[in-house]
Amino acid sequence: MWRGIIHAYRPFLQVASVEPITLYEGHTPLIPAPRLAQAIGLAAALYLKYEGLNPTGSFKDRGMTAALTQAVAEGARAVLCASTGNTAASAAAYAARAGLRAFVLVPAGKVALGKLAGAMAYGATVLAVEGNFDVALELVRRAVTEYPVTLVNSLNPYRLEGQQTAAFEVCDQLGRTPDWLAIPVGNAGNITAYWKGFRAYYQAGRVNGLPKLLGVQAEGAAPLVYGRPFEKPETIATAIRIGRPARGAEARQAVQESGGMFLAVSDEEILHAWRLLATLEGIFVEPASAASIAGLRRAVAERRIKVSADQTVVAVLTGHGLKDPDIALRTLPAPTRVKPDWDAFRAVLERAMET
Repeated sequence: MWRGIIHAYRPFLQVASVEPITLYEGHTPLIPAPRLAQAIGLAAALYLKYEGLNPTGSFKDRGMTAALTQAVAEGARAVLCASTGNTAASAAAYAARAGLRAFVLVPAGKVALGKLAGAMAYGATVLAVEGNFDVALELVRRAVTEYPVTLVNSLNPYRLEGQQTAAFEVCDQLGRTPDWLAIPVGNAGNITAYWKGFRAYYQAGRVNGLPKLLGVQAEGAAPLVYGRPFEKPETIATAIRIGRPARGAEARQAVQESGGMFLAVSDEEILHAWRLLATLEGIFVEPASAASIAGLRRAVAERRIKVSADQTVVAVLTGHGLKDPDIALRTLPAPTRVKPDWDAFRAVLERAMET
C-alpha cells in the first residue's frame, strides 16, 4: 500500500525521523502522449508527469508533507506562506492534517477560485494583499522573523526535499532518466527540486545519466529568460505569475549544469497547449501546467532542442484543471441550450454531428 513520499523515499530525504504528516501524496502517473507528441512535431516519446492528481491537486503536496513533518518535529504551532494559490491550498490542507494553524497571504483578485476555495475550506486564515506575489513573499519573510510561525514557501529547504521525489518517480517509472524534462517555472523551487532529485539518484547509482532541463516561463513573467526582475508580472497562467523567483539563482545553476535552457511562451501559446492536452490526451490542467507543452512546441519548431525517435521527453503538468475552471468557462464555447423534447434535441444533435 502506498503511504506517501516520505515512507517511499525516506533514505533519500533529510527530514525528521518521525511519523510523517501525509495525505498519501505522490505516486502520480507518467502518461504516454503519442498524439500530443505528433501534434507538436516531437519525434521522441513524450510522457506527462501529471502532478494534478496529488491530494490538493498540485505538486505542492510533495514539498508540504516534508515541510509540515519537520515543522511538527520542531514544535511548530502555526505555518505561514505567500501564494499564487496552490501553495496556499496545500499548506492549509497539511496544517489541518497536523492540527496546526495556517496563515496564507495571496495577491488580492489574482488567485484562481479553485485554489482560493481550497485554502478556505481547509480552514486557513486567508489574507489578501493589495499587491503581487513578490510583495506577499516579502511580507511573510519579515513576519516569520517577528512571530512564532514557520515559513512553508519554497524558501523552506524541506519543501525541496519533498519535491525532489517527483524526479525519483520519473526515473522509477521509466527505468531511466529522460533525455529532456520540460517544466513550468514560477518561483523556481520545483525545477531546482527536480534537478536535486535527478542528481541524488545519479550519485546513488540508481540511474546512469542526467536529463537536460527545459524551464518554461510566461512572456509576461519571465525573469529567468530575460535576466531581469519583472516588477508587474502578468500572465493568464496565475501559478507562474512571479517576477522575482525566490529560487532563481539555483534554477539558473540547475539549467546550466544540465545543458538545458529557459524560454518564454505567450499566453496564446499556453492556451493552445492547454487545449491540446485536453482534446488529444484527455488531460485537464491549469494553464500554468500547459506552459511545459507550449515550451516544448516552440523549442521543437525553432529547432532549439534536438531529440530522436529513440529518446524520451517528460513534461511536468503541475496542477489540475479544476484549480482554475474560470479559464475554461471564459475561453471555450458555452453549452448549447436544448428544449426538453425529442425533435428539438435531435435537430441540435444532428447539427452538432455535422460540424
